[in-house]
Amino acid sequence: MKSEFIVIGGGAAGMLAAYCAAQKGVPTTLIDKNKSLGRKLRITGGGRCNLTNMCDVNELVAHIPENGRFLYSAFRQFDAQRLVEFCRQELQIAVKVERGRRVFPVSEQAKEVVEAFAKALRQVGVKILTEKKVTKLSFDPEEQAFEVVLDSKTKLSAANILLATGGASYPGTGSTGDGYPLAAALGHQITPLFPALVPLEVKEAWAQSLEGLSLVNVSVSSYDQEKKLETEFGELVFTSFGLSGPVILSLSRKIAKYLTEKPQKELTIKIDLKPALSCEELDRRIQRDFQLFSRKIFKNSLDELLPNKLIPVIIELSLIDPHKKVNQISQKERQRLVHLLKNFSLTITKTRSLAEAI
Repeated sequence: MKSEFIVIGGGAAGMLAAYCAAQKGVPTTLIDKNKSLGRKLRITGGGRCNLTNMCDVNELVAHIPENGRFLYSAFRQFDAQRLVEFCRQELQIAVKVERGRRVFPVSEQAKEVVEAFAKALRQVGVKILTEKKVTKLSFDPEEQAFEVVLDSKTKLSAANILLATGGASYPGTGSTGDGYPLAAALGHQITPLFPALVPLEVKEAWAQSLEGLSLVNVSVSSYDQEKKLETEFGELVFTSFGLSGPVILSLSRKIAKYLTEKPQKELTIKIDLKPALSCEELDRRIQRDFQLFSRKIFKNSLDELLPNKLIPVIIELSLIDPHKKVNQISQKERQRLVHLLKNFSLTITKTRSLAEAI
């Protein structure tokens, strides 16, 4: 069976490409190994379908890690405003702009977007093949055509092919990295894969005792020995294996790449638990607390300063006797406590797997 254009992968990119080609009169076939199209699209925005962000092209590019300039041309041809128009006019979906300029369908149902896409594809004559996995892809120079072999042994050919199989994260949605060997078979170079937004595992055993603790408004930095790599401000969460949360996910891309290129490296996360205070201001704050709780022992004096779950760990790492009266704590011990609160450190052993990446 021959088609002028075959799109492999029925996610957002594949559906849009197939629609645009067919709308221009190109005979188009869309192939997806899942039972239905848009599996990953259905879970975006927590199921509400975060369609785009109404910032300009320069802002979009600025938020693409490393080589964002590569996307300038694509974004200028099809920017956020054009996507909104496409949803309203072509898909007949009402959209709204929320806080942070995020765009969602008014229905807040990702399912609506996927169903509208499928309907639009049928209307422009796209041939849709679901539950069909591409097992081999090759190019015949004599025929000047691509040959696509499906797991059913069915062979298709087309003058043009578009690979839109996604990456290797969220494998439950079908994106299991199938496109990489297909691209490699056509001569493309595949660079080493690593997760971009992923939780981190740490060495320290005491971190497990903090599982479930969320720290907000903290400053978190990644380090290669004394060299600071990046800093993020916001929220993190302790897990059974280490760290997660928005700031950790933001830092994880550079960390993952670092560990992929230099696996022997040992990186560190340093958390400033009180970023709004300088060391001197924090010291004065602690002195005030110690004066207020002058008759208490050290382990009972930090309730106003720290979350309860964190206090035993801080006490242990401070090397201050937990039963020592606070009015007996020396200046040197207090300064050690200040340094600990401004440089609460954990050692990264590795990232979680690609399957857990966002």
